[in-house]
Amino acid sequence: MSEAVEHSEKHRGAFSSRKVFILAAIGSAVGLGNIWRFPYVAYENGGGAFILPYLIALLTAGLPFLLLDYGLGHRYRGSAPLSFRRAARASEGLGWWQVGICFVIAVYYAAVIAWAARYAFFSFDKAWGDDPEGFLFGSYLQAGDPGISLDFVSGVTVPLVLVWVTVLALMALGVQKGIGVASTIFIPILFAAFIALVVVALTLDGASVGLDALFTPDWSALGETSVWIAAYGQIFFSLSVGFGIMITYASYVGRRSDMTGSGLVVGFANSGFELLAGIGVFAALGFMATASGVGVDEVATDGLGLAFIAFPAIINEAPAGALIGVLFFGSLVVAGVTSLVSVIEVVISAVRDKFEMSRVGASMAVGVPAAVISITLLGTTTGVYVLDIIDHFINRFGILVVAVASMLALVWVFRKTSLLREHLNRDGSVQVGRWWELLIGVFAPAALTFILVNEFIDNIQEPYEGYPTWMLATLGWGVAVAVLVLGFVAARLPWRESTFLGDPEIQARQDERSS
Repeated sequence: MSEAVEHSEKHRGAFSSRKVFILAAIGSAVGLGNIWRFPYVAYENGGGAFILPYLIALLTAGLPFLLLDYGLGHRYRGSAPLSFRRAARASEGLGWWQVGICFVIAVYYAAVIAWAARYAFFSFDKAWGDDPEGFLFGSYLQAGDPGISLDFVSGVTVPLVLVWVTVLALMALGVQKGIGVASTIFIPILFAAFIALVVVALTLDGASVGLDALFTPDWSALGETSVWIAAYGQIFFSLSVGFGIMITYASYVGRRSDMTGSGLVVGFANSGFELLAGIGVFAALGFMATASGVGVDEVATDGLGLAFIAFPAIINEAPAGALIGVLFFGSLVVAGVTSLVSVIEVVISAVRDKFEMSRVGASMAVGVPAAVISITLLGTTTGVYVLDIIDHFINRFGILVVAVASMLALVWVFRKTSLLREHLNRDGSVQVGRWWELLIGVFAPAALTFILVNEFIDNIQEPYEGYPTWMLATLGWGVAVAVLVLGFVAARLPWRESTFLGDPEIQARQDERSS
C-alpha cells in the first residue's frame, strides 16, 4: 500500500475487525422500523404468507443492493460523495444527495429516540394513566394545530438535548472508539433485552391469539400487487441501503475482507430481528385484545401508534407492566441510537473527506447545526406534525429516488458493476455472478420505481394525512427537492488535490494484479 493511501486511511479511521463492522452494520439496519413497522406490515399483508414475498424481496433486491453499497465503499475507500467521485467524476452529486437525506433523517430521528427514553421512565409509574392517546398528544407532546411553533415542551426538549449530547460524544470519539465500541456493547444488549421482552410477552394470557393473527397465512394475498409492494418496501427501508450508510461503513473495513459473507450475515440478522419483533409485538397485542374482549385487528397498529399508544395500554394491563415498558422502550432507544449514529456518520465522513477536517471538528460542524435544527423544529408543540411530514416525504421521494438513480447510473451510465463484482469476489466467501448485475440493473430498480410511482400517485390524489398544503409543499415536497438540488450544488465545490493522491482505485488494481 502506498504511503499516501496508508496515511489517508489512518486519518479517516477504521473498524478494528470485520466482526466490529458487522455489528455496526447490524446496528444501523436494526432500527425503529424493525420493531414498530414490520409486524404490522406482515399482519396486514397476508400474515404468515407474507414471509414468501418478504424473502424473495430480500434475495432479489435487498441483499443485491446491500452488496452494491459494500462494493462501492470498500473499493473506493471514501464517504458516499468521495466513493462516487472516485468511481466516476460525474456521479459525485449522487453521494451528496445521500448526505443531504441523512442530515434530514438525523434531525427528526433523534426526536423519536427522546420520546422513547422519556417513556421508559414513564413505564415505572404508568404516567400516561388510562388514556395513553390523550396523554401522548395532550399532556406530553402538548400538540396544537398543524403548523410551525416555537412553544417548546420541556419534556421533549430536555431528553432531545441529552440524545444529541450522547450521539455527538460517540461521533467525536471516532470510527472504532466511538461507533465500533458502541456497536460492540449496544447490539448484544439490544438483542438480550428484546429476547427478554419476547419471553415475557409469550407468558401473557392471550399471547397465542396474537401469534395466530400474525402467522396464520392468507395465501390469496400473494395475488395482490400491494402485498409485493409492501414486501419490497419493507426490505429496502429496513436494510439501510441506498442512502450512503453502508458505503461509508464499508470504507472503514480492511482491504482484504469478506464483504459478501458480511452482507449475508447483516441481511439475515436484520430479518431475524424483524421476525423476533413480530413475535414479541403480536404476543403483547394478543394479550391486549384478550383483556379488552376485542379482536386483534382492533388493537393492531404500527409506528407511533404502536409504540406510544398501544404499548402503554398493554403495560397498564400486563402483570409485569413496568418490566415490559422498560424492555420495550429501552430497546427502542438502543436501536434508535445505533441507527442515528450511522446516519450522522454519513454526513461527518463526507465533510471530513471534502474539507480534510479533524474528527472532532467535523463532528461539531455537522452535529451542532443538526441538533439546533432538531431541537427547534421537533422540541415544540408542533414537532409531531413536522416529524410525520418530513419522514413520509424524505423516505419515499428522497431515499427511493436516489436509490433508483444510483443503481441505474452505476450499471448503465458509468458501467462500474463488473468492476465492483470482481472486487467483491476477490475475497468474498460467496461469489456473485452476472445475475447480480441483472438484479441491480433491471429487477431492483424496476420494483422500486413501481413503488415510487404508486406513492407519487397516492400523494397527488390525496394530500398526505390532510395536512395544510403549505406544510406539505415546504416540509414535504420542498425538503425532498432541496436535498437533491443542494446535493448537486455541493458536488461543484472543489476538492483538495491531496485527496486524490494515492487514489485507492489505482491501489486496488495493483492489489488485484499482485494477488
